[in-house]
Amino acid sequence: MSMTPQILVDADACPVKDEIYRVAWRHEVPVKVVSNSRLRVPDHVLIERIVVSDGFDAADDWIAEAANAASVVITADILLADRALKAGATVLGPNGKPFTMASIGPAIATRAIMADLRAGGDQIGGPPPFSKADRSQFLQALDSALVRLKRG
Repeated sequence: MSMTPQILVDADACPVKDEIYRVAWRHEVPVKVVSNSRLRVPDHVLIERIVVSDGFDAADDWIAEAANAASVVITADILLADRALKAGATVLGPNGKPFTMASIGPAIATRAIMADLRAGGDQIGGPPPFSKADRSQFLQALDSALVRLKRG
């Protein structure tokens, strides 16, 4: 039995929501926009807003439980990416870079090191500003992921 592809969006800090909607409409794939607060989403049959409690990790928990082999999960959260990969989902960062089983371990380790450095008072710059190149790389990656899922 083949599952219907779906896109699950960790939406609270997602800079590519408009791009997600455009690709989803083109592929006619439903999108679940998951957040702790009521975000504006297009009034469209394919777009569903899921507002979870503001409990710590509530959105991550919802997405991780909903993720499966037919899901594309969009998140910048490394720990959620790890959970979604374990559920069999395709996982993309908002910059279009895929999270994979091979890349997730080192990413989690780096995240822990950066957290330790910040806790020690080190001034570390955040991620680089989001660029047009990131946006177009994301569009391409999401499009490719959906084409692969639809082929089964």
